[in-house]
Amino acid sequence: MVNQFTINLGFYMLMPYLAGHLSGTLGLAGWLVGLVLGVRNFSQQGMFLVGGTLADRYGYKPLIVAGCALRTAGFATLGLVDSLPALLAASAATGFAGALFNPAVRAYLAADAGERRVEAFALFNVCYQAGILLGPLVGMALTGIDFRVTCLASAAVFGALSVVQIRALPPRGAADAPPGGGAGERGSVWSRWVSVVANRPFLLFSTAMTGSYVLSFQVYLALPLEVRRLGGEGEAGTAAVAVLFAVSGLATILGQTRVTAWCRARMAPGRALALGVTTMGLAFVPLLAAGAVPGQQDGVGRWLLATAPSTLAALLLAVGTMIAYPFEMDTIVRLSGDRQVATHYGLYNTVCGVGITLGNLLTGAVLDAAREAGLAALPWVALLALGVTCGGAVLLLHRSGRLAPPAAPEPRPVPV
Repeated sequence: MVNQFTINLGFYMLMPYLAGHLSGTLGLAGWLVGLVLGVRNFSQQGMFLVGGTLADRYGYKPLIVAGCALRTAGFATLGLVDSLPALLAASAATGFAGALFNPAVRAYLAADAGERRVEAFALFNVCYQAGILLGPLVGMALTGIDFRVTCLASAAVFGALSVVQIRALPPRGAADAPPGGGAGERGSVWSRWVSVVANRPFLLFSTAMTGSYVLSFQVYLALPLEVRRLGGEGEAGTAAVAVLFAVSGLATILGQTRVTAWCRARMAPGRALALGVTTMGLAFVPLLAAGAVPGQQDGVGRWLLATAPSTLAALLLAVGTMIAYPFEMDTIVRLSGDRQVATHYGLYNTVCGVGITLGNLLTGAVLDAAREAGLAALPWVALLALGVTCGGAVLLLHRSGRLAPPAAPEPRPVPV
């Protein structure tokens, strides 16, 4: 838990301010800024499967430590260089670092929590969101001094975390795999990937859940754009965007464990997953309703119209994520049959990462088309339909029994 909080603290101290440093301090063109940021995202999303496979083969702790150490070097380099090749190399290193430790962290937590995985992942999400909430505030103070100070401070956070993990984190994974398979199961990389890709229920579940990631990402894309469209680009618009993130993060910190306990007491995991994803789709109903408000608003009325529907949407997205996330992480472990868990997490993150990329491209295109055609409700209808469709798909998988753990192989008869 401390690991993930610190990872997010160090990451979000720096990343929200990197684009401003690249375009402002270093004077890079917009497409070069996009290239540097895109390399980081691609080197993380595209390498999750590799990171998960390595974690299953060599153990979770080595990959967690290696990822944090690599991100230490990458963030320090971002603050010390100004040439494009060095910036691209540092950006790629920080992304690949995330691909190394992200599947390993989740597989480690799943192994350590045992039968209490759902509660463990609920608390994990609290720590995750707390790091996201606090990181930008620390980064804002440091960037006010100098962006290089932010980079070096973030690198110091990851460096310290690497040392603490080397000394204090117990080994998990290959060294203590259960008899007959698990984290330390040997075999070629290709055979591991084939066995995971052949897990049809897991692939169906990954595809169905991709929509939930597209929806949750709209806190970073569609909602801020809508706030700035209605509220303007000045300080009022910036404050309204800040409210979105604060509401989302605080809701998760304060409510996650309660929401998880309520859902566990009242419904099966598959139904909770379907409810969570559907709630994320319904989060865009307030924006549809706001579009029916007649007339032009000025002053406080305009700020409220820009802020209130988007804030309520962010809150409902957070609630939907709180409902689904712990059961989602637990379902991945169950569908893996407790074998090659980190590889399953790696492929799951890759599938969802591709979905986020495609979903954002389509969402952006729909937003542009809607504005040109004067159909302000079109993006929200599309996102609502996505949530309802994906929620229905998850419910169908649950009712058909495809979210149940795979049957254990029958033991071979022992010759007497």
